[in-house]
Amino acid sequence: MSEQNDRDDRNERPENRLRKELPAEVPPPVPAGGQTAQEQPQQPLTGRQRLVKGLWPPRFTRAQLIVALLLFGLGFGLAVQVASNSDTDSALRGARQEDLVRILDELDSRTQRLEDEKQGLEKQRQELQSSSDQAAEARRQTAEKERQLGILAGTVAAQGPGITMTIEDTKGTVQADMLLDAIQELRAAGAEAIQVNGVRVVAGTYFTDSGKTVSVDGNKINAPYRFKVIGKPQDLEPALNIPGGVVQTLEKEQATVTVERSDKIVVDALRQAKRPDYARSSSQ
Repeated sequence: MSEQNDRDDRNERPENRLRKELPAEVPPPVPAGGQTAQEQPQQPLTGRQRLVKGLWPPRFTRAQLIVALLLFGLGFGLAVQVASNSDTDSALRGARQEDLVRILDELDSRTQRLEDEKQGLEKQRQELQSSSDQAAEARRQTAEKERQLGILAGTVAAQGPGITMTIEDTKGTVQADMLLDAIQELRAAGAEAIQVNGVRVVAGTYFTDSGKTVSVDGNKINAPYRFKVIGKPQDLEPALNIPGGVVQTLEKEQATVTVERSDKIVVDALRQAKRPDYARSSSQ
């Protein structure tokens, strides 16, 4: 009987013997509801979950970053421009009616000066075209132009109507850039000749601070600063007194400014005619 059992064990298939030797299989746990994890249906994502999943973690490309930087720069520039325009508009809104009228009058005066200059040039052209002796007329206009350029260059004295502006600076707070602003404002208002404390102002004039005083083209000047200006007084004085202009700026620095009109202002400070180092007439 035992021999028979031994033969049966030898004849038994290998897989049956291996199955007997292995421990019994343990079935996987079945979750509540009687379905496995593979059989459970996946819950659909809500709209908010899909939005969060699409935005986080953020994924940026180089092109997107460049576009974002460009948009940021554009927005910043627009914001600065709007703020600047708002400041200008608010300043004009807060101005008094007489100040606004004065500003409009100054703009009209500048327009009229440009129109007069245009008409003068057209008249010269017509005189040259209609003159029987065009050579003599050209010489006359050349001499007149030379006198005009001499006044602008400061090589000849000049006289005419204008104003005298005096700046008293007892605190020593007036700086070179403030005087330069006054020169620029006077030029814009039509000043034809300017002299500051005995120094002729020309196109290349510069102002620098020198301690508690100011230097004009390297010439040290002391307060009070006296401007002698030839031009139309009705244009020069309002240009200095506009809201936020030269007079108000200097008064904020505790300086005292007085402006006087006159029918005759003499500008007699002269400059030496300087030959250009490099520029030459194109006719040579």
